[in-house]
Amino acid sequence: MASHLGNQFSRRRRIAIIITLGMLTGLGPFTIDLYLPAFPALKADLLLSDAQVQLTLSATTLGFATGQLLVGPLSDRLGRRIPLIACSILHVVSSVLVAVAPTVEFLTAMRLLQGVGAAGGAVVAMAMARDLFSGRPLVVMLSRLALISGLAPIVAPIVGSWMVSFMPWRGVFWGLAAYGTVVIVLIIVMTVETRPPAERTRGGLGPIGRAFRAVFSDRLAVGAILIAAFSFGALFSYVASSSVLLQEVYGLSPSGFGTVFAICSFGVFVGVQLGSRLAQRWGPQWVLVLATSLMVTAGLAVFVVNAADVGYVPLVPALWLLTFGFGLSAPCGQIFLLHNHRQHSGTAASLMGAVTQIVGSTVGPLIGLVPMTSAVPMGTGILVCALLATAALWLVLRPRSVPNLLG
Repeated sequence: MASHLGNQFSRRRRIAIIITLGMLTGLGPFTIDLYLPAFPALKADLLLSDAQVQLTLSATTLGFATGQLLVGPLSDRLGRRIPLIACSILHVVSSVLVAVAPTVEFLTAMRLLQGVGAAGGAVVAMAMARDLFSGRPLVVMLSRLALISGLAPIVAPIVGSWMVSFMPWRGVFWGLAAYGTVVIVLIIVMTVETRPPAERTRGGLGPIGRAFRAVFSDRLAVGAILIAAFSFGALFSYVASSSVLLQEVYGLSPSGFGTVFAICSFGVFVGVQLGSRLAQRWGPQWVLVLATSLMVTAGLAVFVVNAADVGYVPLVPALWLLTFGFGLSAPCGQIFLLHNHRQHSGTAASLMGAVTQIVGSTVGPLIGLVPMTSAVPMGTGILVCALLATAALWLVLRPRSVPNLLG
C-alpha cells in the first residue's frame, strides 16, 4: 500500500526524503519571517510607514494561506510533484522580483505571490508523509516535520538578523531565491511521486468539495485544526512582538535579542521530540492536554513578570514554556488531522495550514494596534490564543472520547 511505501526505501533514501520534506516544510516560515529584522532598513530605504511594512508581512501570510487551499486539493488530484515544482518555481521567481522591487506596491504584490509559492511545500510535505507512512512511523515522520515547522518561525529572524548585519535588506530575498532553487533540485532528484494515478481524485469541482466536506465533518480533524491554529496564534503573538518588546522596551541589543530567541527555539525542539514520544506512550490527546495547559500557564506568567517589573530575564522562562508547549502540540495535532484522511491528505493539510496562517496573520496586526510599552500586549495575545486552543481541545476534540489511534 502507498501508506507503507516509505518502509520499502533504504535508510539512505529515507534520510534524503526526510531532508527534502524538511526543507519544504521550512520554506514557508522562512519566507514569512526571515526579513523581520530587516524592517528598519526596509522602512528607511523605501520611506515607508510602520503600517506599510506590516502590510508586506500580511500579504505574505495571506498568500501562504490561500495558496495552501489551492495546492492541497490540486495535489490530491494531479499528484504531489507537479503542483510542488510549479509552486517552488513561482517562489523563486517572486523572490527575485521582491529583491529588485522599486516600490512598496510592487514589493507587496510580489510578497503575496511569494507566499503562494511557498504554500506548496507546507501542504505537500505533510501529504507525502501520509502517503508514505502510517501508524508509529507516521508519528515519527510528523514529529520531524513539526520540529522544522515549529523552529523555523523562531530561527528565521535569528538568521535574518545575521544576514542584515552584513548585507542590504534585498539580500534576504536573494537568499530566499537560492533556498527555493535548492528545494527544486531536491524535489526533482530526491522525491518520488507518492500519489499514484489510481488514487487521485477525478472529475470537476465535485470531488474537491466532497473532500473539504469530509474533513469538516470529521470532529477529530476539525479539533486538530482549531488547536493547531490557536496554538500557532499564541506562538506568533510572541514572534511578532518580541523584537520591539525586547529591544525597544527592555533595551536588548540585536545580539541579545538573538540569544533570547535561540533559547526559546530550543523549547520547540525539546517539545516536539518529547511530544512524539509521549504520544506513543500516553496517546496524542493527553499530550495536547499538557501542551495547552503549559501555554496558558506561559501567558499568565508573562503578566506576572510584567507586573513585578523585574526586567526581561524572568520573562525568558515564561517564553520558553510557551515554545515548549507549542512543540508538544505540533505533531499530535497532525496525527488527528490525517488519521481518517489518507485519500484527502492534501486537502486536510491545506485546511490546517490555511486556518493556522489566517489566525497568525490576524494576531500580529491586532497586537500591533496597541503601543508596545510593556509585555501586556504580548501576554494578552498568548493567553487568549492558549485559552481558545484549550477550549477547542475539550469542546471539539474531546480527549476522553478519542480512541487509541496508535495501537
